Amino acid sequence: MNHPKAHAWDRSVKALFDELDAVLENRYAGRWKLRRNRPARGKTSNPEADGLFNVGVFFTPGYGSRLGRGYLVEIIVATEETVSQDDRLELEDFVKAELERLLPRHFPGRALSVDRDGTMLKIHGDLSLGMA
Repeated sequence: MNHPKAHAWDRSVKALFDELDAVLENRYAGRWKLRRNRPARGKTSNPEADGLFNVGVFFTPGYGSRLGRGYLVEIIVATEETVSQDDRLELEDFVKAELERLLPRHFPGRALSVDRDGTMLKIHGDLSLGMA
């Protein structure tokens, strides 16, 4: 979509996930060994492309979901080590709490929630772009 409000939304999502990436990198530094072909944190201009984490979202229309449409949160740990199920659940719980903390700052006045939808976290609620 090539609408200014859609671009503003996308910038807010990018800023939110760049901030979340920094929080995760700080908290989990040294927990797992970085994949050998992955640049170290801060070595690229995009936090998605370096460091231990690549956390982002993709939109889903929500067919068949009790939560409806929203953004599924994808958490990639850039390591060749095994991330245990317990570590994975702890990481997902931490990401959920951080998203709940950060969403109001990046999307003020919006009723947005983070809940588990199947095996993933989903941001859902007021996804509208407002009046034209």
